[in-house]
Amino acid sequence: MVTALSFIGLFGGGFLSGGKRKEKGWLIGGTTGLIYSFIVFLFQYLGFDHLFNAQQVIYHTCYTLIAMMGGILGVNIATNNKRHA
Repeated sequence: MVTALSFIGLFGGGFLSGGKRKEKGWLIGGTTGLIYSFIVFLFQYLGFDHLFNAQQVIYHTCYTLIAMMGGILGVNIATNNKRHA
């Protein structure tokens, strides 16, 4: 359940940030995913004194990729609306 909500949230975050920036959606979406992963890493490391294991690295890589896809889609939808208006 938490994984599904994270994927949806990061896709939405990438989508919104890419739509607001209107260029380089992959970069701003990737940054959104990396910031999320960094915050989770800090919480886990500082709070529980554990590093990421291999499974978590794969999850957070996928989170970043999903946020990048959301950013790309957000840029494309935002720029397509401006062209037709």
